[in-house]
Order: sequence, then structure tokens, then C-alpha cells
Amino acid sequence: MNDPALAAIPACPAIDAALLAQARASQAVSKRTLVEELETLSGTEPRLVVRALALPFGLAVLETVEMLAFTPAFDLLPLSQAMARKSVLLRTQEGVVVGVIADPFDLDLQTWLSAQARATAHAPLQLRLALQSDIQAYLSKQEESARATDSVQAGGDNARRDGKTAAVLSFASVSEAASPAVRLVNSTLYDALKAGASDIHLESTAGGLAVKYRVDGVLDHATAVNGIEVAEQIISRLKVLAELDIAERRVPQDGSFRVESGGREIDLRVSIMPSIHGEDAVIRILDKRAMIESYGSLSLESLGFDAPSLVSLRTLAQEAYGMLLVTGPTGSGKTTTLYAALTEIHNGREKIITIEDPVEYQLPGILQIPVNEKKGLTFAKGLRSILRHDPDKIMVGEIRDRETAEIAVQSALTGHLVLTTVHANNVFDVFGRFTHMGIDPYAFVSALNGIWAQRLVRINCPHCAAHYTPDDAELESVGLTRADVYDYEFKAGKGCGDCRGTGYKGRRSIAEILTLNDEIRELIVEKRPIRQVKQAAYENGTRSLRQAALEVVKRGGTTLAEIKRVTLHA
Repeated sequence: MNDPALAAIPACPAIDAALLAQARASQAVSKRTLVEELETLSGTEPRLVVRALALPFGLAVLETVEMLAFTPAFDLLPLSQAMARKSVLLRTQEGVVVGVIADPFDLDLQTWLSAQARATAHAPLQLRLALQSDIQAYLSKQEESARATDSVQAGGDNARRDGKTAAVLSFASVSEAASPAVRLVNSTLYDALKAGASDIHLESTAGGLAVKYRVDGVLDHATAVNGIEVAEQIISRLKVLAELDIAERRVPQDGSFRVESGGREIDLRVSIMPSIHGEDAVIRILDKRAMIESYGSLSLESLGFDAPSLVSLRTLAQEAYGMLLVTGPTGSGKTTTLYAALTEIHNGREKIITIEDPVEYQLPGILQIPVNEKKGLTFAKGLRSILRHDPDKIMVGEIRDRETAEIAVQSALTGHLVLTTVHANNVFDVFGRFTHMGIDPYAFVSALNGIWAQRLVRINCPHCAAHYTPDDAELESVGLTRADVYDYEFKAGKGCGDCRGTGYKGRRSIAEILTLNDEIRELIVEKRPIRQVKQAAYENGTRSLRQAALEVVKRGGTTLAEIKRVTLHA
């Protein structure tokens, strides 16, 4: 919108083009809405401000009551995304799609909403303006309605088999909580869920509390809470929810609780740790409904692996017996990969048993056993019992100790297919890990079919990714020269509302695969230097994680900075 159009703003005399420019500049750093900034600068009532903004754009203004007269188009823009984007798509009785936004200058959001309407409804989009509080109130009512429907369908009983109930987390619960600590905890959980975070970090500082969300594997600063007393109240509130000792501040504590948001129950694991400034908390978010939705169509293709990796993994997973090891750091998608492999090989004619900590998703037709350390059910004891239950294929959630490793190796040697995970940096470090646990190298390599190491790399946001040319220093930092990248299609996200300014949206898997042959087995048993093992593996077709990541960069899927963050140069 150009300056002459801005001059038309004085439908509200207190707002002119200069004040609007000032409000937009301050909005960029304050994270407040444009209407809130204009209200503060001009002293004008918000509803007058939004009507003044709408006039030069020729937009009608809607209030909550007027929005309720339309039909929500959640098939075009789901409720969860509407909450995250603070906008909504509606349908009129004539079938016209109406997009309601709070900021007429947010062109990225308008373009995205228009694309959503055209992609599914094949209809043009008519924009309307509304106060953000009115949009939130409308979505809150829709959320309450959806929750009530889910409650009726479930028989109206929120009680769970373990005796716990889920606290309801919604716009209403966030805004209506009387205690500031309760309100801050609720709003933090609510915002993290809408941002798609996997973890929430509450870090005590000298002056209060820093709140960070882990989104797509990377920590992002969300907000700060000032005041040591308020920070302590927030940690105490989390302890109460997780049924921990609020008086104990000197030792770590672990607990859990669950909330209900948008009609779904979400499990939250809480870890409290003492620090020099008080106590820190980390909340792990386990959204089982999201898992069900993703696992409902879970396959190895859906994880983003390239064709050669898929062929290798499927070959290893379909062996009659032996061991397939999946390795990588925490949060690298190891369990998801094993679930996908089990889903593909499950044919109903073989007995498949898993032992996990915890069971993240129920696989139909498969016996799944949760580890219960308090009752004495460890991986080792559970695995011994599984062998007496006539299995064909076994999945062990993680090999943590010598006893579990020995039983897993023996199981693979006695005609079972064992799929399991272990923590190691790459496929070659696995051999040292099992040697350190005291496992006989000959028995181990005899049982082992292959090792699969994986990582998750963030992929470029499809809405703001653009071509760019890296300089020589950037290429050199990942071991490339200008001659190596003549056929590369370099892309990077600029940052937009859809990716929260990061330039990345979502993640995909990359893999390093080692399929054992006689030569590699002999090198391991003879305890040859690891460089000889690597040379034999690379000659046999093994590709390092860095090489797999560069293939993604080559097709414009991610950036050199991202693969440098996730992988080591081989």
C-alpha cells in the first residue's frame, strides 16, 4: 500500500500515515498487534482503530457475533492452524470463502489463505478485517464446541483408566485463570502446542525465567518472565500438576500430567533440575493424537528417505533372522523408523512382539510391552520373557546395558529378527559401543545384518524459499569446491509467517547405512583399525550422513548451514 493510500487513514483523525508507519516499526520488535500499537500511540479505542485500518483497503470489519453467522471452513484451514495463524476461513450461505485477518499489511498470510481456498474449494477469497481478540473469541467458541462434541462421543467421561483426568487447555482457560502463575503456565503450554513444539524449556535466570520452545529440533526463545518470585511460583505450579514434591529443591524430580486441547489429550513429561538460580524445568510434549494421525499412513516413504536408502532399509527389515540396529542421538526419529518398518513387514502370519519405554503408539496386531522399572520389568527381563512367548520378530526399544545386548544378540543368532536401537554417533561407533559393553565381537557380527544411522534435517520453508549462491567460504566449510556444485540447486528460506521467521518448515530423515558382508565381519573380529573398516564399507556402497545430507541440499531441500549443524564432515 503506497503513501497516498495511507493518507486516507484519517477516517479516525487521531491516526495518520506517520503514526501508522511508527506503529508498524515498533510492532516489528514488540510482537504486539498493529491495532495494539496504534491504540497505545493514538489513545484511540481498538474498534475505531480497526475500522480506520479497513477503510483504505476497502475491507469490511467483522465482530465475533457476525463471524458466528457464517459456517467455519475448517476443511480448508483446520482449527489448530487457525489458532496458530490467528486467522480463520469462513463460508457464506452462497458458498463464498471469507478470510478473516487482523493485520491488512500481512501479505504473506493473505497469499497463503488465498492459496488454501483455491487449492481445496477452488474459490476466490474475500477478505475481512477483525480485532485479533474477536478472532480469538470466535476460535475459542469453536474449540469449546468441538471439545463438547468429543466429550459426548466419548460418553462424557474424561476419566482415564489410570485414574487421572486431563486439565482442559483452551483460550478460555488461559484467560480466565485467577492466579498469575496458573495463567502463565497455561498460556505457555497453549502457545507451545500451537507452535508445534516438542519440548518446553523453562530456564531460571538471575532476574526471572526464560521460556524456550524446541521446534523442528532447534530451541527458539519464546518469552521471558520477570521476577524471581513469579518464576518460583511457575515451577511450583508445574510440580503440583506433575504430582512432585514442591518443598524439595535440591535434587532432580520427574513426573507427568496431561492436558486436553482442541479435543485431544496430550501427555506431558516434566523434568525438574536444580540450578544456580533456582530450578529449571523441561516439559516433553507427547501428542498421541498427532502420532495416530501420522502413523495412520506411516510408511518409510513418508519419512522422507531417498530411494537408495529405502531399498537398503527394506532389505534389512525383511530378513528372516538377524539384527538390525538403528542408531542416532535422542530425537533423531529412531523409534519412528522402527514403527514404519514394523508396519510394512507386519503381515498377520508372524508373531511380532515389542518392548518399549514408553509405548508411543499402539500398532494393531502386535504385542507391545511397556518397560516398568519400578516393578522390575526392565528391557533385559522383558526380553527374556518374550523369547518364551514364541515370537518371530522382536523390537527392543533401546539397548542400554550388557545384559540386554547379550540377550538381543542370542535372539538374533537363534532364528529371530531383532530390530533395536542404540545410542552412537554413526554406524562405525556402534562396534566400539558393543565392545565397551563386553559383547563378544564374533557373536555380535555374526548376528548383525546391518546398521542404520539417521538424523533429522530441517527442510526449507516452501512458502519463502528462494535461490541463492553460497560463497566459497561457505562451500569450503562443508568440504565442497565450486567445481563440485555445478549441478546444485541452492535454496534457502527468507523467513515468513508460515515458518515463524526461521526459513525452515518441517524435517526429513537422512541415513547412513552399513550392510555387513564377510570382509567387514572379518575386519571387526580381527580388531583392525576403524579406517580400514570405513574404507571397506565405502567400497561396499556405504554413504556417510554428510553425503546423504548434501544430496538434499543438491535438490534445494535444505541449506549448507543446516547440514553443517546436524552432521560431521566424513
